[in-house]
Amino acid sequence: MVNELGVAIGIGLTLVAVLMHFSRGTGWTTNEDISQQVLERRAETVPETDFPEPMNRSIGGGAPAGAIGGGEAGGELEEGGDGEGGASGPADIPEDEIEYYEIEFVKEGETIEIANNENILDRGEEEGWDLPYACRQGQCVSCAGQIDGDANDLIEHDNQSMLGESEMEDGYTLTCVAYPRGEFSIETGEQP
Repeated sequence: MVNELGVAIGIGLTLVAVLMHFSRGTGWTTNEDISQQVLERRAETVPETDFPEPMNRSIGGGAPAGAIGGGEAGGELEEGGDGEGGASGPADIPEDEIEYYEIEFVKEGETIEIANNENILDRGEEEGWDLPYACRQGQCVSCAGQIDGDANDLIEHDNQSMLGESEMEDGYTLTCVAYPRGEFSIETGEQP
């Protein structure tokens, strides 16, 4: 004997399920993609810096030397080479004392003439070569290269603070602040 009430409830629930399956609902639509808006809002909250991330290429090369400011502690850095008591650097050589040196760029497969008042990185970029760099101030080693000789004898560095005496004796140089004082071959992208 079958319970008639149970069978009726079962048939009713089955019919409701079948009707719901075939009935049209409100439909589903995707939400608007707001990922780009979120990224832009996040980017607005990140402070701008002039110094690129380490080991990344910098478009524009960061701030020029002497442009670093920031209150009383940074004040001495803002004083340039033309102020009172400021020493002149290798780029300030008078026209009548400029000498030219043949520098071979090994990886680029070319030899070019570089004046003793031009740094190696800038002159290489003038040739259209994609040379590594980051800070352009001798404060990192992204632009490091190795020459075939003692960098103390063949290069004058303008305010580099990353290479030690023994590294320069091994021929390492920072091309962004390196000015030639003799002829040599250089392999760019070589770090100590």
